[in-house]
Amino acid sequence: MTQQEMKKIAAKAALAFVTPDTIVGVGSGSTVNCFIDELASMKDKIKGSMIFYFEANHDNANEVTELDVYIDGADEITPQGAMIKGGGAALTREKIVSALAKKFVCIVDGSKQVNVLGSTFPLPVEVIPMARSYVARELVKLGGSPEYREGVVTDNG
Repeated sequence: MTQQEMKKIAAKAALAFVTPDTIVGVGSGSTVNCFIDELASMKDKIKGSMIFYFEANHDNANEVTELDVYIDGADEITPQGAMIKGGGAALTREKIVSALAKKFVCIVDGSKQVNVLGSTFPLPVEVIPMARSYVARELVKLGGSPEYREGVVTDNG
């Protein structure tokens, strides 16, 4: 089975968590794109969706007090369920949206499974520019080895 086929299966399975007459929070990423395609089959059954990587929905996010479900993907996941999220530079916004949700559903395919986090994808930490050096020193104190990702601009600039 190809990775794309696995993503489609995971995306279709996530539909079971979508309740009719609700607004669905939707994250970003290639597996989530498959979910958005699947969600179209329920468009007449739900009130709507908030796809938070669309700039147009950022202002609308202040109007949302709660979501029944937020569906997003992950960069890596261990057998114990620990995961790295937000490596695509949407880390902070994804965490805010997931906090609005009663239920967070993470959809991943088999290619995302690892035994140890950080083995294929670095742990992302979003930092405002003025705090970059301070945060790097703090991460070193924790045993980390921070690397600045040149050219990466997060959703928050």
